Amino acid sequence: MDEYDRAGALKRRRRVKGEAESTQMKVGARLRISRRRRNWTLQELARLSGVSVSMLSQIECGVSTPSIKTLQRLSDVFGVPMSWFFSEPSAMAHEPRWIVRQEQRRVLKLTTNGVTKQLLSAEAGDGKIQLMLVHIEPNGSSGDTAYTHAGYDAGTVLEGSLRLEVDGQAGVLCAGDSFEFSSALPHRFENAGSTRCVVLWAVAPAFY
Repeated sequence: MDEYDRAGALKRRRRVKGEAESTQMKVGARLRISRRRRNWTLQELARLSGVSVSMLSQIECGVSTPSIKTLQRLSDVFGVPMSWFFSEPSAMAHEPRWIVRQEQRRVLKLTTNGVTKQLLSAEAGDGKIQLMLVHIEPNGSSGDTAYTHAGYDAGTVLEGSLRLEVDGQAGVLCAGDSFEFSSALPHRFENAGSTRCVVLWAVAPAFY
């Protein structure tokens, strides 16, 4: 290998190393944001996920990359696909950070539940509120079991019909109907009709 080839190989190794370090930082930052928005300590996340506190700390600091198994455990706890930890909104030059164009929306596809959530809120926000456009396919739902989290949920149905259950009470909302409830109450939702349901949904504070 001549000097030119060695220089090229060194440049490629540096590029690969830089890309790996960038990925580690992205995953760590996404994990830290998601954990803090739920007001979880590292100890609480470790208990819920079965991942050690030391490993979680290394991942958040960007010094360690989680294994597929670890990433799966974390995605299960947060209720998001594994790709969520790597996703970023696409940047647009000379654009205010508080604007989110349609093509920039971050998307959570919970394919097993038939639910897609488009995040409308900018990451530049302070996390006090999060706005989403939720698409629920026929027979789609948030899951068989009700769940809780800190804060409040509110929204309005734009298309189709939504069956919403809060603290054991259920109601069906149609286009134009709206709702608001404490997120601390056990709740779940499902598509109550034969066509896609679309809901403009707000959560305060930000959940994702």
